[in-house]
Amino acid sequence: MTAAPPSRPSPVRPHGHHIGSYGLPVLGVLLFLVFSLLLPQTFPTRENVSAILSNQAVPAVLALGATLPIATGRFDLSIGYGLGLAHVMVMRLLVTEGWPWPLACLVVVCGGAVAGALTGVIVEFGQIDSFIATLGTGSMMYAATGWITGGARIVPGPEGLPASFTALYDSRFLGLPLPAFYVLAVAGVLWVLLERLPAGRYLYVIGSNPRAAAVLGIPTRAYCVAAFAGSGLVTGFAGVLLAAQQQTGNPSTGLDYLLPAFVGALLGSTTIRPGRANALGTLVAVAVLAVGLAGIGQLGAQFWATPLFNGGTLLVAVGLAGYAARRRLRAGAAASGRPPAGEEPPPAGRDGPS
Repeated sequence: MTAAPPSRPSPVRPHGHHIGSYGLPVLGVLLFLVFSLLLPQTFPTRENVSAILSNQAVPAVLALGATLPIATGRFDLSIGYGLGLAHVMVMRLLVTEGWPWPLACLVVVCGGAVAGALTGVIVEFGQIDSFIATLGTGSMMYAATGWITGGARIVPGPEGLPASFTALYDSRFLGLPLPAFYVLAVAGVLWVLLERLPAGRYLYVIGSNPRAAAVLGIPTRAYCVAAFAGSGLVTGFAGVLLAAQQQTGNPSTGLDYLLPAFVGALLGSTTIRPGRANALGTLVAVAVLAVGLAGIGQLGAQFWATPLFNGGTLLVAVGLAGYAARRRLRAGAAASGRPPAGEEPPPAGRDGPS
């Protein structure tokens, strides 16, 4: 009779573990309280909360889409361009081609998944750095956007868009804007995928140590392509929401959402599950950013405050992500009894830590 293997001892949590895991949600609560004290008439109101949830739905969905490639150690810079292309495609199919809106939305979402998969193939099988590859494919998407629109806006006729289509964004459920529930649904699906299914564990192994993933027999290229395809799928869905929100096809829209999406995804990797991209962390990060932006906006900040806030937060997020990765490396070395291999974060593929 074979003896059962010894149980693995429970890891000892460092003293700052809870601060690292839940510091960002606490910061979000504190920000909300501070702005509520400074703006008692406008900030802690139901209308303001509804406006925040509605306005940040598209950036939140896009940030969740960016989380998938980041989990594998890759970065998809094409999501901003893909968002612009997806929303003008929806408008083109509805306004110019006269398609039924459910079919148009389905085609655009599936097309986003195909575009993401092609990007993944270029990155993995072409052996091109994901920054360069996705910047190139994104530029091609931007060119396609210009070709489809001719550089002009796509504006509905006097009859407007179908009411059932615009209701995708304008409706309310349980007293809250419907887009907020879309965000929760996407976050829930990604949480199950990354935290509860073997595919999610494979993505994390690929992101943290691709050599170990290869030794374990994980088809690294296939999973990375699937991660890009998932990112494209979510980007296509975000494009549908953007079209329902703006109700026009603007060829220049899309890039404005790229930086907030990456800020949310990277900042999210520093909370809940520090050191790895995770759906709940991204959701918390987007919420904190939304509260901060709404607060400084109501305090009368100038138009340049938003990109300044996003850019500064991105730098902080990358710094915190690097610190979390180094701390995880030191903790792993201490648990195994080996000295740390250095102060650099563990390898995460060709493009950086997950």
